[in-house]
Amino acid sequence: MKMNVLRATLLVFLCSCFFAKAQDNNVLFTVDDVPVYTSEFKRVYNKNLDLVKDDSQKDIDNYLDLFVKYKLKIAEAKALELDKKTSYLREFGNYKNQLAKNYLNDNKVTDQLVEEAYNRLQTEVDANHILVKIDPNASPKDSILAFQELQKLRSRAITEGFDAVKKDIHNGRTLFAEELGYFTAFKMVYAFENAAYNTKVGEWSAPFRTQFGFHVVLVKDKRKNRGDVTVAHIMLEDKADEKNVEDRINEIYKRVKQGEDFGALAKQFSEDKSSSSNEGKLNTFSAGQLSSKIFEDQAFGIENINAISKPFKSEFGYHIVKLLEKNGVKSFKELAPELKNKIKRDSRSKVINDKRLEGLYKKYNVATEHPDLKPFVAILNDDFFRSNWKIPEGFKGETLLVKIGDKQIVYKEFADFLFKSQRKRQVKTAFETLVDENYKVFLESNLKAYQEQNLENENEEYAQILTEYRDGLLLFDLMETEIWNAAKKDSVGLQAFYKVNKDKYFYDVRVDAIVASSAKKSVIKKVAKLLENNTAPETIKTQLNSDSKINVSFITDTLDNNHQALPKGLELTKGVSKIFKHNDAFSVVQIKSVIPKTLKTYEASKGNVISDFQEQKEKEWLASLEEKYKVIVNQEVLTQVKAELK
Repeated sequence: MKMNVLRATLLVFLCSCFFAKAQDNNVLFTVDDVPVYTSEFKRVYNKNLDLVKDDSQKDIDNYLDLFVKYKLKIAEAKALELDKKTSYLREFGNYKNQLAKNYLNDNKVTDQLVEEAYNRLQTEVDANHILVKIDPNASPKDSILAFQELQKLRSRAITEGFDAVKKDIHNGRTLFAEELGYFTAFKMVYAFENAAYNTKVGEWSAPFRTQFGFHVVLVKDKRKNRGDVTVAHIMLEDKADEKNVEDRINEIYKRVKQGEDFGALAKQFSEDKSSSSNEGKLNTFSAGQLSSKIFEDQAFGIENINAISKPFKSEFGYHIVKLLEKNGVKSFKELAPELKNKIKRDSRSKVINDKRLEGLYKKYNVATEHPDLKPFVAILNDDFFRSNWKIPEGFKGETLLVKIGDKQIVYKEFADFLFKSQRKRQVKTAFETLVDENYKVFLESNLKAYQEQNLENENEEYAQILTEYRDGLLLFDLMETEIWNAAKKDSVGLQAFYKVNKDKYFYDVRVDAIVASSAKKSVIKKVAKLLENNTAPETIKTQLNSDSKINVSFITDTLDNNHQALPKGLELTKGVSKIFKHNDAFSVVQIKSVIPKTLKTYEASKGNVISDFQEQKEKEWLASLEEKYKVIVNQEVLTQVKAELK
């Protein structure tokens, strides 16, 4: 699912730059006599002007060159009939259905739900609940019995207390009595959330139903949402020698407590490469946003700004955390887009669906009252519940049943719907009720389908974006077929390309080194002398450190010349370096050996080789397209376009 979302996003980016609906007859250029209009070019140029980081692409002539190449690729894709492939049509259909969801519903209803959700996010609710579980398709009789049982349990909980009822009835199968802890909006199904937020602290809610069964909720507490935090951390990866790692993190912690700068120590020792160069600072996060609950609880547990946690272990290693900032819930403006997306996936979507249908009945002038359905009741029998029912011969299937817009739906279509629905598990009920319920589902599904089928004609913005998807998928398939996959599979070509260009692929100069750092220059001077005598780091630490105070720390490894522990401009020669100040500390380096620049093998550089080979292959391919298709630019019109855009 994530891959599909990522791919769809990529496709929109690729070809949103190259789509617009032709609005006039000014032809800017043709590709084999197929016209491309000025309106299209101006639209995409202006749309993407602020997104383009390369100033050369803001030049109209350069942008036109990219635009022409895009059109050449689309022409080639259609010539190869990629737009007729089953996989292409299937994937486009999926994208179309997904995209339509953004344009089918009443935005006012969504906005109201967004506002409600934001208000609820200000508060966390601590609650217990009792559930009588029941099948969603249970009969009315069974539903009434379950409801009555829940009412009795609610009365008992009020008089006897929740704990007593829980001990007596909870079995984890049909009856549940659970302590839920604190939660906020979107953590429970919508009906449950409504009950929790609309019930006062210390009170039990009225019984309500969800897809799980009948519930009552006891609201124990409500508190302000704790918002988000910004922290910095020092992390050491949890390696095989766990004791050594734990000793190192405790050593660094002592240096922090001694008053050394947290950011400087993060630069020197943190093994989280994404944050170490920024003094260990992480992006701001809120509850539930990180993949580590341990780290999150530690971060939120720090009360004061600039306070430091004790070392602790998470799933990723050992950490020391410093609190930089604490904030409440984000503003409505900041959260609204995220909330809107959540609502579409949440049980709140039923509210949106109901409003959509209400609007469609009015828009397409369809009566909410059902037509005469007696002819359908008359043809049903008990075979329906055994999935053996058939539409009888002689049934007048061409009779008009209902009209939606300009579409006429006849008896046969609903009869076919009934025939197919018998395959689903049906609770035996009166035929009148069965027909009435099925007709409602049938009519509403047809209302939605009619709206979706006509959406491209009814909504211009949707039509434009849909074409972006359509051409984007086409372009993606073309590039995958002609360049990306072709290059990866051409092992002979890749090997030949590597041999010609192997000087481009190499390891830079590296050093086998010991790096010592300390907050005090006097300490590092002593370290330098000891290193000159080839004293081992562990021996030096024994001499200069103590249980109560850490004066020096070491990194012993093979390091790139741009490693964070090495200063820029360090002379890479064997021996002990001069003392230097780096990352807000004093350091000295003992270089045991210098590993010169070394060419990478084909296997070691294969990823870069494939990328470069694909780039060369695409250039050659585009040149062949320019030969294959005749492009004629209307210079007079181009001059006018330049004047308008400038």
